[in-house]
Amino acid sequence: MNNNEVLIVGAGLTGLSLAHFLKKHGIKTRIIDKSDRPGGVINTIREDGFIYESGPNTGVLSSYELVSLFEDLRDNVTLETARKAAEKRYILKNNKWEALPSGLISALSTPLFTLKDKFGILGEPFRKPGNNPYESVADMVVRRLGKSYLDYAVDPFISGIYAGDPKILATSYALPKLYALEQNYGSFIKGTIAKSRIKKTPEEMKVTKQVFSAEGGLGNLISALVLSAGESNISCGISDLKILPEGRLFRVSWNSSNGSGNEELFPVVVTTTGAYSLPQILPFADRTSLEPLLQLNYARVVQVAAGYTEWKGLKLDAFGALVPGMEKKNILGILFPSAIFKDRAPVNGALLSVFMGGMKRPDIYSMSDNEIVSIVLDTLELTMKTEQVPDLLRIFRYEHAIPQYDKSTGSRLEAIGRIEREYPGLILAGNIRDGIGMSDRVKQAARIADQIKIIFS
Repeated sequence: MNNNEVLIVGAGLTGLSLAHFLKKHGIKTRIIDKSDRPGGVINTIREDGFIYESGPNTGVLSSYELVSLFEDLRDNVTLETARKAAEKRYILKNNKWEALPSGLISALSTPLFTLKDKFGILGEPFRKPGNNPYESVADMVVRRLGKSYLDYAVDPFISGIYAGDPKILATSYALPKLYALEQNYGSFIKGTIAKSRIKKTPEEMKVTKQVFSAEGGLGNLISALVLSAGESNISCGISDLKILPEGRLFRVSWNSSNGSGNEELFPVVVTTTGAYSLPQILPFADRTSLEPLLQLNYARVVQVAAGYTEWKGLKLDAFGALVPGMEKKNILGILFPSAIFKDRAPVNGALLSVFMGGMKRPDIYSMSDNEIVSIVLDTLELTMKTEQVPDLLRIFRYEHAIPQYDKSTGSRLEAIGRIEREYPGLILAGNIRDGIGMSDRVKQAARIADQIKIIFS
């Protein structure tokens, strides 16, 4: 029995960060994962002068816990924030990239929004707040800002973050900070102004909301976390995992990558896996208890890394470009990693990440490689004004890429709470709750570490 050791299921960002924070509390951890390497979907690949990600490309410094993590790991990984020149965002309209407004003048002159909605936004502070906690993002935006803001700002934004459909996502769960602005201040505009006047603490000042990666790729963050957790404490390639309650403990069994069996008792077990895997690893939980979790939908996403040793297309002077659903294209957007971070492509070259599929086009996930390549090349020729064939082209598919926080989220959170109360010491974590971004994952890990510290005290 490991009476002072926590078992963490999943060696992704949540699990590794949790191990790091628990170590700071003096608590031992063991991490197991079915994949053949730690990191989860985060993986940096170096090939032919390019540094590209096969999973998330960037994050946002939106929590102090994430900032603190990089400070803790600074001897082994260096935080890299986006270049100033990459702050611009493009939106496709009528086969032309238009920059999202960054100020009053550009907001008035942009062709993205209708004249009616531009002037109508002046009345936003005076509109009554909604009272439907399950209101969709689409309904909320149309109600407060107008349809053109939904079509050419929020819809592509949701595609970029969730690969989702704003008509389905619930604002209170998918965009809780936006929801809170209306509920607490009665208006997006009034809330933003009021919050800007609140004096920030030194810790809050570090939460810059900047886009970030790690120098040399996000894989270096994972390597630093592995060093922190201790490589000998991490077992990858495991199979046949089963967790069973036994008194106040949990009997956990699994097969190692070499086929040998393992069975041990742990006082605390934390799962960070997808909802779809829980029935197999928690066989004691009845189907009724798990059903709200199994209703969680995931966007199926295809990412294509396209590298050019010498770029001859449009100038890459932005973070990237998003494609509204109104434009009826086969992609969600294009990220410009070589414009955002240094050394991601050869000098005079370029690295693009093209995202496809999502909740609106799940069929793309099942297309052949040739079909996907054809879509990418045709789209880049039309939108990026290049007929070049990439020198590097890699396709990555994710069946369970991004969980969708729709109106069923409340039932899922209640189910998680019931299970954890019924089986003290079992904690269900990961992106099934508390947000989907990297900052959300690290923040959750820090909070769970504090929770476990109390259990052991």
